[in-house]
Amino acid sequence: MRLLVLGGTAFLSRAVAEEALRRGHDVVCAARGASVSVPPGARLLAWDRTGPPPDELAELASGVDAVVDVARHPSWVRRAVRLLPDAHWVFVSSISVHPDHGTPGGTPETLATLEPLDEDADPMASPETYGAMKVACERHVRAGAATSLVVRPGLIVGPGDPTGRFSYWPARLADTAAWPEVLVPGSPDDSVQLIDVRDLAGWLVESAERRRTGLLDGVARPMTRAAFVDAVAAAARDLGRHDPATSSFTAVDQEFLLEQGVEPWMGPDSIPLWLPQPAYAGMMAHDPAASYAAGLVTRPLAETARDTLLWLDEHPEAVVTGIGRSRESDILAAWHAARA
Repeated sequence: MRLLVLGGTAFLSRAVAEEALRRGHDVVCAARGASVSVPPGARLLAWDRTGPPPDELAELASGVDAVVDVARHPSWVRRAVRLLPDAHWVFVSSISVHPDHGTPGGTPETLATLEPLDEDADPMASPETYGAMKVACERHVRAGAATSLVVRPGLIVGPGDPTGRFSYWPARLADTAAWPEVLVPGSPDDSVQLIDVRDLAGWLVESAERRRTGLLDGVARPMTRAAFVDAVAAAARDLGRHDPATSSFTAVDQEFLLEQGVEPWMGPDSIPLWLPQPAYAGMMAHDPAASYAAGLVTRPLAETARDTLLWLDEHPEAVVTGIGRSRESDILAAWHAARA
């Protein structure tokens, strides 16, 4: 199969290119300029998608079997689909297309989507802007491609994660020798749901091979926050970086965290992957049954956490977002004082 990856240089799109190469496919990565790096074995096609496509793309188009695209800008997707309408498209969207993040067990069939925003805007302006642009992108793919699969992932994690959201937790659980008490936000029963970038990439490539069609979420099975923390701690323990005999977990309720000015989800003053309840009770609690029935295979979270921690060791410059240890300690001290 000749696979065109629109991107192929960073995180998910790079993982897709690497997986396709591992499976023996002919991989072309269309990315900005000759200065970017694509996986060894892939061919780079220089294309800045803000401008006109290179002549070489038209020559390539007739030989492309499938396209994987992760774009956020509707004009980019619209233009690319028009250039490659006969290929099978696998488009990576997002659960951010839904306005309702409070309903657990949601699926693409049961949850409404935002109104499409067909103009290119700053996807970082707001989650709603990002989601509405993804809705428009989905529609261009489904209307213009001969066959297509749209996949809506939630939180994508693992080695190479540029956001630092999940990375906070392996780093934190590996630091209990110096800071033994770990703040765990909200209730231990809160839902946490994510997917390893390598598992998602493998499924996307396999879906391209099979020319799978439709609309599916790209999420693994949800787990409780307690199970999440235990799995990450187990990964750090197996690497000799966490001793359960000398460390402890302290659950701090969300109202207290908000009073202390702690931000949810991500950022320098956040506790990553924590979302206020019940407003976001469904964001990390989608029903993944249809995705697993369609061939999704996911690895244990402890494996993802271990590999992320090893990647952090190799890349000290990697982003790890979230509150610092002193700030965490101050919040814990205030929490214990308030309870006393």
